[in-house]
Amino acid sequence: MSGRRRERHLRFCRTPRGKVRFRRRTGQAPANMNKDDIQLLYEYDRWANNRVLQAASALNDEQFTRELGGSFRSVRDTVVDIIAGEWDWLAYWKEWSASAAFLADLSKQRDALFHPDAFSNVAAVRRKWAEVEKEQAEFVNGVTNESLGKMLPFRTTQASLAHLMQHVANHSTYHRGQIALMMRQLGAKPLATDFHVFLAEGRREASAAE
Repeated sequence: MSGRRRERHLRFCRTPRGKVRFRRRTGQAPANMNKDDIQLLYEYDRWANNRVLQAASALNDEQFTRELGGSFRSVRDTVVDIIAGEWDWLAYWKEWSASAAFLADLSKQRDALFHPDAFSNVAAVRRKWAEVEKEQAEFVNGVTNESLGKMLPFRTTQASLAHLMQHVANHSTYHRGQIALMMRQLGAKPLATDFHVFLAEGRREASAAE
């Protein structure tokens, strides 16, 4: 396909600053993931988080908490941020409010439950993740296509529950990539958490465990 024909097919245009923006056809609804898509995404997310913790178990306590720089100081701090983020958003979805008092209280709870110094080793993180994972799975398995379309306050605008759930899974993927780099800096071997690996191996492993 020629470049010209490809441009017509993708229907994109350039803004004055040179950024590419995709047009949506008139009357076309925003693309949302449905219930099955979201449940698969979070099945993957839980599998990938467990793979990261499995790999991190090869680190000793000093390596796990060693300051390496980056968004967060250590493997420990980065893993805790993933779990804290998933807990934080889950709590918001279950009982959302745009009030400043509610959001401030939620932030205080997060800080109290997920201060990195409370997790001196991988075992401690795994115990907390097991709690969050169970609660999250119950919520995700209960979503419907209707509930995923519900609009929730988000900063100065609104976003659908489906899009917010995509955001959280993407946030965790971003930080898992950072952890893989940190593991290599420590001379340890990270485990692959690519989505295609999950499709080929993770779902088979889950079926075998049932």
